Amino acid sequence: MNTPVLLLDGVARHYRTGSGQLTVLDGISFSVAAGERLAVVGPSGSGKSTLLGLMAGLDAPDAGRVVVEGRDLAGLSPSALARLRGERMGFVFQSYRLLPTLTALENIAVPLDLAGRRDAHATAQAWLERVGLGARADHLPAKLSGGEQQRVALARALAPGPALVFADEPTGNLDSRTGAAMTDLLFGLVAESAATLVLVTHDLALAARAGRRIELSDGRIVADTIVADHIVADHIAAADPTAC
Repeated sequence: MNTPVLLLDGVARHYRTGSGQLTVLDGISFSVAAGERLAVVGPSGSGKSTLLGLMAGLDAPDAGRVVVEGRDLAGLSPSALARLRGERMGFVFQSYRLLPTLTALENIAVPLDLAGRRDAHATAQAWLERVGLGARADHLPAKLSGGEQQRVALARALAPGPALVFADEPTGNLDSRTGAAMTDLLFGLVAESAATLVLVTHDLALAARAGRRIELSDGRIVADTIVADHIVADHIAAADPTAC
């Protein structure tokens, strides 16, 4: 049996409050296969963002384990964990999180530079072309629209060649037309890159594009549904990146 890209086993997360202990996640267990497209959905306060942070190693569970490509995150040193995130994970956030003093090209090149890639700027330029922003390489984020900033963020996430891409409400700050175009671009480029996608979203149209959907409620999994019996095959040729 192939090793799953991502495995959660009995994961729990608690927080201390003035009145006692608040359980945000309780007994979360599932695995994600290579190439899978998983959407995590649920109402506000259901634990989606906390779960994303645990899966990405940005936070540690109080119980259970999170395993990425066979490596238990709890057994990694901070430097090894940072290296794993930089080399094997990509991140797309609702708020873009671009560095405001760097150009579009420089933002994409950052993780490549950190990895010691000599072709960092050439690769960043190639990814700008792939998301339809080749002519915007020298623009700072403030000079880009929201859709353009999210395209830069997507290119930055995928440029290092991650095995696992996490997307946190990637269309949350976009209007419906731009969000739909971004969805096409996200799924198309992830498929082309042969990466595994885990996204957290309130957008049911976005979630419907995934082949599997996990629903959270009050910190527990209440449904784990396969919505397609094969890996979704999106093709970037069907998307117009300039529409974002």
